[in-house]
This record gives sequence, C-alpha cells and structure tokens, in this order.
Amino acid sequence: MLLDLRVRLLTDFSPLRRSPAFRRLWVGSTLSSVGGAFTTFAVPLQIYATTRSSLAVGGLGVAQLVPLLAVGLWGGQLADSLDRRRVLLATTATSTLVSGALAAQALAGSRLIWPLYLLVACKSASGALGGPARRAILLGLVGADQLAASLALNRVTFQVTAVAGPALGGLLASLPPLGLSGCYLVDTASFLASFWGVAGLPDLGRRTGRPGTGGIVEGLRVLHRSPLLTGTLLTDIAATAFALPVVLFPAINAARFAGNPRTLGLFTAAIGVGGLLSATLSAPFTRARHQGRLMLAAVATWGAAFAGFAVVHSLWATLGLLGLAGAADTVTVVLRSSIIQTNAPDHARGRVVAAEYMLTGAGSYLGDLGSGALAALTTPTTSALAGAVATITATFVIATALPDLTRYTKGSQMPNHRCT
Repeated sequence: MLLDLRVRLLTDFSPLRRSPAFRRLWVGSTLSSVGGAFTTFAVPLQIYATTRSSLAVGGLGVAQLVPLLAVGLWGGQLADSLDRRRVLLATTATSTLVSGALAAQALAGSRLIWPLYLLVACKSASGALGGPARRAILLGLVGADQLAASLALNRVTFQVTAVAGPALGGLLASLPPLGLSGCYLVDTASFLASFWGVAGLPDLGRRTGRPGTGGIVEGLRVLHRSPLLTGTLLTDIAATAFALPVVLFPAINAARFAGNPRTLGLFTAAIGVGGLLSATLSAPFTRARHQGRLMLAAVATWGAAFAGFAVVHSLWATLGLLGLAGAADTVTVVLRSSIIQTNAPDHARGRVVAAEYMLTGAGSYLGDLGSGALAALTTPTTSALAGAVATITATFVIATALPDLTRYTKGSQMPNHRCT
C-alpha cells in the first residue's frame, strides 16, 4: 500500500529510465544549473560590494530584459531553421566564455561594474537564443505521454537550485582565497556537464527553413490561429504580470515584521520550498487528464495565495500562503509547457516556445514595475491585493473567452495544430 501511494504521488522518473538521451541531458543540465546558481548569487553581491547601491543592483534586471526582448524570438527561429543540437552547442560555448570572463575580471580585482552588466547581458542573450532549442527537443526525446513528467523533472532541478544555490554560493564566496572568483569558476567548470549532455543528443531531424523575419512572423501566426496556445500564454502572463509581488517583499516585511532580514529571506525560501514539494509530488498532475482546467485552477490558486498574503499578519500564515503560491506555480509551469509543446507543430515549435520564454520573462519584469508603481501611489498591501485579484479575474475571463483551454485534455491535439 505504501509503495503504491509513493508511485501515485512522487515524481515520475520513467523519462529517465526510458530515454538515455533525456537522462544524459537532464543530468548535464542539472549540474550546469547548480553552477549557474553560483553566478546568479555572485554578480549582485559583487555589484553591491563595489557600489553600495541597490539601484546599481537593480540595473541587472534591465541588463537581462533588453537582450531577452531583442533576440528572444530569433532564438525560436534558429531552433526551427537550424540543427537544434548545434544551436545548443554554440550557445553553451558562448555562456561558458561569459562565465570565464566573469571569473577573469573577479580574479583581476576589477572595480568596474559596466563589464558586469555587459557580460550579464551576453549571458541573457545566449540563454534566449538557446533556450527555445532546448525546450523544442524534449518532445522528440521522451514522447507526448512522458512530456509532462520530463518537465516536472526539469522543475525539480530548478527548485533545488533555487533553494540550495544561494546557500552554497554564500558559503563558497566566504572562503578565501578565491571568494567570488570561486563562484564564477565553478559555473565555468559546470558547463562541461552541459556539453556532455548536449553531445549525447541524437539526430532529431534537420530543419528545412532559413532564418529570417518572415519565419518569426509565421511563428506568431501559429499562436494567433490557436486559441489553445493563446489562452495558455495569456493565463501565465496574467499570473506573472499581476500577482508576483516579490518587489513588495521588503516593504511588507518592514511593515509587519520590523524589517528583520531573516524573515525577508524566509519569504523567498517559502516559495521555493512550496515549488520543490509540488515538483517532488508531481505524479498526480502530470498524469491528470483535464490539464487545461487544472492549469487554470493552479493560476487561480496562485492569485488566491497572494491575496491571502496581502492581508494576513501572522508569520506562519504568511509563509504557508507563499508556499502554496510556489506549489501552484510549479503546476502551472509544467502544464503550460506541456500543453504548448504538445500542440505546437514541429516546424514552428521553437518559435512558439521562444514566445513563451520571452513573454513570461518580460511579464515578471513588467509585473515588478507595475507593483512598485502602484505601491508608491497607494500602499504595498493594496498593490499586492490588487494584483492578486486581477490575476483571479483574468483567469476566469480567459477560461470563458477561450473554452479550448478549458476543454483540453492530456494527449489531445486541437484541430489544425497537430505536431508534424
């Protein structure tokens, strides 16, 4: 009975058993993601240590957003017109060089911050160009029936890295003689694992198109013609653009918990722990039949959790609601990606997932800006509550206006949008 319960609840590891290529890619990506967390921790710390300016640290968001918007759709076009394995090898090599340059400037004792912005922008551009190819290959590696489970495994990697990465980075940065340089060096070395994972990919077929603006427009038309794909993207954008009040955490922490930095750290950690728990117990939702409805319910739950966060004053209730939001986020991300990748035609899959990557990333940045602006005009509590209510409202509107999403079931493909 206990074994049966574990099988029904715990992450489905069958994609790792059935697909050696996916297993190798997943292991390589996991090790590389751990290394990447060290750089994610080190760059803001180095900028703050150099400038003592939170505004300078905030500039990293701009350095990441601008390349994402500039080249995000081109990454999808590359994935649909070139050999996806070669695209991954090229972008992995670029990211390796960037990490090596970060290590070099730290070892040299540089006090300049513009090289950090430039290198972070290069790394963001490399990720935007290679990310669509990485996502587009999954369906060919594991098949439609195992896609959601493989996405849940990727989410486990993301959540473990989010929870453990900063702690490990802080430990390494505090150790002489390398300090921050050690963080960058670990990241650089971790790309060896990524190369190993990508090098083991099979030939998934040659792309027949050619890069160009016309191909990007064609990919956007695929989205426009599919109410299911459009609804899926709009639902996630509603969640990230309205109800992601991370920028309000410091102000709310100051108002309710006297600005205790340890409490502020628990806010983010609670979201990560909730997401990790959901990813670990992902079997029920990755095997669920009515994935469209479940995704909509998860987004509504995300909004409701942040609505509760906006009004409660107990620390334990606050952390519990943030954990619930993190759990709902994992369900949303996994099901969103599964629906999009299953229903995007192969010849345009890279461009469709590029739009997903770009729009959801931009949504979080714009959400920070909107939340901060509304908080300045009203209060942080009002801003958090308004965003949460807007997310719940938008979810119901999308479900009503685009019933294809509500009706979608696992394994089904909407008419005229079958994968080729």
